Amino acid sequence: MFIATNPTTGEPLHAHPLHTEAEVDAMVNASLAAFRQWRKTGFAERAALLTAVAQRMRDDEERLARLMTVEMGKPIVEARAEVQKAASCALHYAAHAEAYLAAQTLPSDASHSYVQHLPLGAILGVLPWNAPFWLAFRYCAPALMAGNTCLMKHDPHVPACAEAIAELFIAAGAPPGLLQNLRLDNGQVAQLIDNDAVQAVSLTGSSAAGSAVASLAAAAIKPAVLELGGSDPCLVLADADLDAAAQVLAVSRIINAGQSCIAAKRIIVEAPVYERFVDKFRQRLATLQMGDPAEETTQVGPIARSDLRDNLHRQVSMTIAEGADCLLGGELPDGPGYFYPVTLLTGVSPGMTAYCEETFGPVAVVIKADSVEHAMTMANDTPYGLAASIWSADTARAVAMSADIEAGQVAINGIVKTDPRLPSGGVKRSGYGRELGPHGILGFVNVQQVWVGPAQ
Repeated sequence: MFIATNPTTGEPLHAHPLHTEAEVDAMVNASLAAFRQWRKTGFAERAALLTAVAQRMRDDEERLARLMTVEMGKPIVEARAEVQKAASCALHYAAHAEAYLAAQTLPSDASHSYVQHLPLGAILGVLPWNAPFWLAFRYCAPALMAGNTCLMKHDPHVPACAEAIAELFIAAGAPPGLLQNLRLDNGQVAQLIDNDAVQAVSLTGSSAAGSAVASLAAAAIKPAVLELGGSDPCLVLADADLDAAAQVLAVSRIINAGQSCIAAKRIIVEAPVYERFVDKFRQRLATLQMGDPAEETTQVGPIARSDLRDNLHRQVSMTIAEGADCLLGGELPDGPGYFYPVTLLTGVSPGMTAYCEETFGPVAVVIKADSVEHAMTMANDTPYGLAASIWSADTARAVAMSADIEAGQVAINGIVKTDPRLPSGGVKRSGYGRELGPHGILGFVNVQQVWVGPAQ
């Protein structure tokens, strides 16, 4: 049984039963039947469906946004923006999938040789709770435009969001079985990955979840795309615009109450500007309003679950005990719900808990670097490699430095974000494969070589 809990109050919302084995079998069979027809459709027909789904999302923005606000605590202003971003992903692939998947002529000894991109079949998407609509669409939009079908296993804490996504496709006139929402426990997911009908897996989640799914997919000899956790470094160099850096990094750190894989996690500041940056950063963080995410003025909502908040507080408490200074927050608030205050830890050094572990909440960690070289060493001193940012007035130097950052994406003098037009993904324990952009759709196709004789 999936039981959703309102993180603002800590009270249960609604319950949804798991699908039985027979129901899962029927859904898999429906996905296969839909694939046989969908793979034969043209890009125009696929695009028409994705465009209709996007329009329905935009027309129903308020209801869909409030599902996120109630089920996982996303501030309503951010939730509305997520609905729009998910719609933009559907529209992007509707407009560009055909070009992304165009056949490529390659010279050989053939009269004509080329590569074409063909659909694989049913793609299983295993999704987390922190961006229920956006993460679903960055998986399903390219998969469907490539001619595949989707079996979506969403997080048990956002069951109403998951149902709403599936209902959008039904309302837009999608063929039965094209995209289905499966309510499964972890044991059922393992069985589904092993099912011959499933041809690939896309997972967004923790490194532990990624390791488990990657092992299952590898055992079944199936491709997987994994977007996992991050401990993202942000390098603030001595010549940086400190006001701009402090403003943007404050937003990056607290968006979605800090529950974002690509949020600024470890802010590494060159010594000559360390104190000035900390002062500016603290002032901006101190103005942020924590409260009911349904209120328009709320900037920081609750943590999604009580166990996540407990772990976050453990990380903060241990880091303070290890010698860090706490300039803001750091204490569990009284009252209902799973709120955690905006927290600023300074004087953090290698080996401390918040330096080594991913902090998934509104906790900013600032680290002093003796030099640019020292900052780079600490930036890469992590098992993760999802995203990073560099702040410097010398843009050419920052661009050159990006090649030495061990991460899947680097932002220079700007916020780290995901964009339907650009590939996103990580290295090291942050996963492999790419989502979004032209690269994202290639993870869900058979790159087939065709050789046409006679030989030349």
